[in-house]
Amino acid sequence: MKIVENKKIWFSISIVIMAIGLICIITRGLNLGIDFTGGSLLEIELHQEVEVSEIRSIFDKYDKNANISLLGPDKTIVQIRSIEDFDKNTREEIFNQFKSAYNLEENEPLRRDQFGPTIGKEIQKKAIIAIIFAAIGMLIYITFRFEWRFALAAIIALSHDILILISVYAIFKIPINNPFVAAMLTILGYSINDTIVIFDRIRENLKFMKKHNYAQVANDSINDTMSRSINTSLTTLATIVALYFLGVEQIREFALPLIVGIVAGTYSSVFIASPIWVVLKESQRKRVTYRPSHE
Repeated sequence: MKIVENKKIWFSISIVIMAIGLICIITRGLNLGIDFTGGSLLEIELHQEVEVSEIRSIFDKYDKNANISLLGPDKTIVQIRSIEDFDKNTREEIFNQFKSAYNLEENEPLRRDQFGPTIGKEIQKKAIIAIIFAAIGMLIYITFRFEWRFALAAIIALSHDILILISVYAIFKIPINNPFVAAMLTILGYSINDTIVIFDRIRENLKFMKKHNYAQVANDSINDTMSRSINTSLTTLATIVALYFLGVEQIREFALPLIVGIVAGTYSSVFIASPIWVVLKESQRKRVTYRPSHE
């Protein structure tokens, strides 16, 4: 399979997704969750198992985009996370709605908290610092183990994964919360693993390279490792997809960005990182072989 020769197609697919995501961010912004914007949290013991749709029908008039989860061993505790900053009277009104609907004997919810955006800003700051340090560490490691062109190609591929993940969240207006940050950092480690496997095969095949045919070396290396990359990703995806559909809301918030990130990471390892390395190597060869004439 000729991956490198079709690099314009692979690059264009990613650029289109990121461009749509950027337009969505500019026009309507990211859908930041309670962890970043601040808001209200309520937990109410209903003493019976109910469907989330029932809870949402009661709460929709207060916030249609609220995050609703069922907690406890018997799923009888409803947790509502909303970016709306409800005052005391509104929180009491909400609780009374549930008290009336489910004949509760309690006079107040199990928990009622309000959050400010300060914690969210701190999380954003630390996440950015963690990503920068991780990128620098990977750059140094890959440069030491391979060469700087491999390292640069790997960092560009990782940046691609992060931008694709953010773009998907922007396009579909998916709320961004703490699990998104944790998943994003997890994706960086997963994606670089696939990329290094391909780069390692490229380094081995370079020993038999003839006439500086970097594109052929990259194609052969990708094809050699293609089945391993796809099988590993599919195995991981099967587990995470199961967690997404069978897990509680908090697990889904972590599983969803992992699913998107693993797909993007596998794509970038195969279709982005190696073609970029070829572009860098060929540009180097052109500079070396070019000899300007002297008058």
